Amino acid sequence: MWKRIKKPAAVALLMTASLSGCGGGGGSGGSGDSESSQRIPSAPELALQLQAGKTFHLTWNDVQGETEYRLFEDPDGASGFGLVATLDAGTTAYQHEVFLPERQQARYMLQACNGLGCSDSPEIGVDGNLAGAIGYLKAMQPEAYARFGSAVSVSEAGDTLAVGAYSESGGEGRVHVFVRSGKSWTHQATLSASNAEPSDWFGAKVALSGDGNTLAVAASLEDSAATGINGDQSDNSADRAGAVYVFQRTGTTWAQEAYLKSADSDPLDLFGFDLALSYNGEILAVGVEREDSNATGINGDATNNDLTDSGAVYVFARDSGVWTQQAYIKPAEAQQGLFGHALALDKTGETLAVGGYSDFVRTSAGDLILAAGQVYVFRRDGVTWSQSALITASNPDNSDWFGWSVALSGDGATLAAGAIFEDSTATGVGGDGNDNSAPNSGAVYVFSRQDDGTWVQEAYVKASNTDADDEFGRSVALDTDGNTLVVGTSSEDGAASGLGGDQSDNSAPDAGAVYVFRRSQGSWSQLAYVKAPAPDENDRFGLDGSVGISGAGDMLVVGATGESGAGPGLEGNPEDNSLTKSGAVFVY
Repeated sequence: MWKRIKKPAAVALLMTASLSGCGGGGGSGGSGDSESSQRIPSAPELALQLQAGKTFHLTWNDVQGETEYRLFEDPDGASGFGLVATLDAGTTAYQHEVFLPERQQARYMLQACNGLGCSDSPEIGVDGNLAGAIGYLKAMQPEAYARFGSAVSVSEAGDTLAVGAYSESGGEGRVHVFVRSGKSWTHQATLSASNAEPSDWFGAKVALSGDGNTLAVAASLEDSAATGINGDQSDNSADRAGAVYVFQRTGTTWAQEAYLKSADSDPLDLFGFDLALSYNGEILAVGVEREDSNATGINGDATNNDLTDSGAVYVFARDSGVWTQQAYIKPAEAQQGLFGHALALDKTGETLAVGGYSDFVRTSAGDLILAAGQVYVFRRDGVTWSQSALITASNPDNSDWFGWSVALSGDGATLAAGAIFEDSTATGVGGDGNDNSAPNSGAVYVFSRQDDGTWVQEAYVKASNTDADDEFGRSVALDTDGNTLVVGTSSEDGAASGLGGDQSDNSAPDAGAVYVFRRSQGSWSQLAYVKAPAPDENDRFGLDGSVGISGAGDMLVVGATGESGAGPGLEGNPEDNSLTKSGAVFVY
């Protein structure tokens, strides 16, 4: 959709000034003639259509006497116009790929130019919720209850996307890989475990390297009693011990490279509950939230089971294609905190953040705040890991579950952590965190690492439409520079579709929402309220592990495990609900 809007005075001045600079340009003006080439071209008429895949399709009539066209954009309706593209004479269309959350108020103008000057088209602005520009991806053969979109990971450039469907094929699970060429997505591969069995949940979590060529996949309910690297996959005597599979892409072909287990596989450990992979794919962290050892620190005794559900993290390293265990990591103080529930690595694999959402927090008076949650930061020097920080929320409270989700920037200096059961009624950024009258509304905290290595809370972040039981912070993601934050809120109840809709309509329970925030000069603000194009009750849009963002912060990917469309691949209709909980992924 598009609308014409009045040109502000500042823009008119900009365009007037540009007339003196509209030189001959490229192209031959194939539609011109001798008479028309003696005058400034007439103004073109510009139109805009939305196309799935976050693309604005701009078209116009070819005017007489032009030698080039110049397309301008004001991305937010307030920043002023900048040049998008200079186009040859005779061109009548342009495919403009955008980041939808920052184009809700975008405006466009086209100049037709020759050696005598330029004429400006009337400006047009985007209108509506942009739902028609949202990408919609499904499995190539969707299945009911497959829960496609249960986990997503996108490469740094946003050109490779891995999607988990842990319940596909009777709970064996599958991972689907899509690649983007230009503005179009294609399905590249469907991956399964080398020892696939029902109810293993292969695809419960996925992690891609920065270049998209290495993929780690968790099957947290896998039952093998094998230990270490490439052990016996056929022994199913350790119920739900969990496993991780590493795949490598060569050209367009994917092959399993390693089968990873903990050094002490025990039933119900859930090895692979979360994953994090360095940019080069050489460092892999694996969370084991139900591991039971009472060890503390680095490389302690993993063989005892004396502290139920304490949790652990294993770090693996690859050298020349060979994987080895590098470290077994526990907190400095042993707790039954489900340490390893959430993980994040920086690009180099030298900074690791680990959530322990069930940890108690000890106050300065020695009192315990139960299940308030904590986040641990570890640093690597060569092959040696050490704990460098212990982080708590600014307003810890009983059962807030701070550390349920974590994310790190590329340099490891910005950390986001979700507390899904935080109870404040605050909205937006920097509100009052002490009013606990919105139970389980959730919050996200952003921290920055100082030059001396200490961490300082930079922002206390809430939804713009805080409601009880929304669980804001179910999933979090940061782009490489840490200036774009994405927060999934899968229990949000809004019925609005697309971007910028009515946030007060709670008629779609657990449809889910995602909120996008931007940091500018150290201050955070909300950029967008994001919904599926056709949200439905129990879609669970933005659930744990199902949000991802490209390195440049210009592509957002969100899974909705409860979505029920039946269309395959890229051909589906998000309005269709004929295949229950098949799941979907949306691209913005």
